[in-house]
Amino acid sequence: MSLKLTAVVGAGTMGSGIAHVLALSGYRVQLCDINYTILDKAINAISKNIDRQIKKNLIDEKEKNEALKRISTIDKIDKIDSATEIIIEAVVENYDIKINIYKQLTNILKSDAIIATNTSSISITALAPKDRAANFIGMHFMNPVPVMKLVEVVRGYETSDETAKNVIDLAKNLGKIPVEVNDYPGFISNRVLIPMINEAIFALYEGVATAQNIDSIMKLGMNHPMGPLELADFIGLDVCLSIMEVLYEGYNDSKYRPCPLLKKMVAAGKLGRKSGVGFYKYE
Repeated sequence: MSLKLTAVVGAGTMGSGIAHVLALSGYRVQLCDINYTILDKAINAISKNIDRQIKKNLIDEKEKNEALKRISTIDKIDKIDSATEIIIEAVVENYDIKINIYKQLTNILKSDAIIATNTSSISITALAPKDRAANFIGMHFMNPVPVMKLVEVVRGYETSDETAKNVIDLAKNLGKIPVEVNDYPGFISNRVLIPMINEAIFALYEGVATAQNIDSIMKLGMNHPMGPLELADFIGLDVCLSIMEVLYEGYNDSKYRPCPLLKKMVAAGKLGRKSGVGFYKYE
């Protein structure tokens, strides 16, 4: 299948990043979200992020203009072209919201269209629409999408070989490195990363060290580019909590219990960079 007409549902940080790399790689992209305020903000972010690439001499102004012309914005799922060959869903990490989107998509798309989800932790098998399970797959990009090379490719129980091959080929065409993993909660990236962040929060909660010192130890001693608490702020504490809850429920293992401090900060709206306050304060 030649995947040229694409759509991205969800125009937040991940969705806009995915639309960015698709458009720069020559794909036509329909970027969908609930209103044009969000969509305008996404196009603005894409434009600014492409400007950074221009400053690094990775692309030129002509390529930027051509890429932006390939992106169209729509505020309703039923406006997505029925001829779309692949849709990448990148909405909030919520099972019910995702399932509702897939129900709408199956009424629009042709039978061989691929539905990929950018979920960071929820089971692909559990999310897959029953009549589209062969064409449903996980395509988990890393943040920031234009920079990070990895794409976790996660097959559900019934995902076909053809669907997996098409998504792997697409990832390679985007300049990414696809790595296949099996369908278990958190896959590999977040099964390893988020519990590490949760343990760092426990260390802070128990008074073992300050946030700055915890991060310094992991940066200086483990050569991490960001400390775990700084990274939690970057990801969003609400997202970290959501993933921990998926892991805790999926494995029924107390080692995945979210730290009470994480739960308290999310309840207080201290979500990290997106709210201006998390483990650190931001302008």
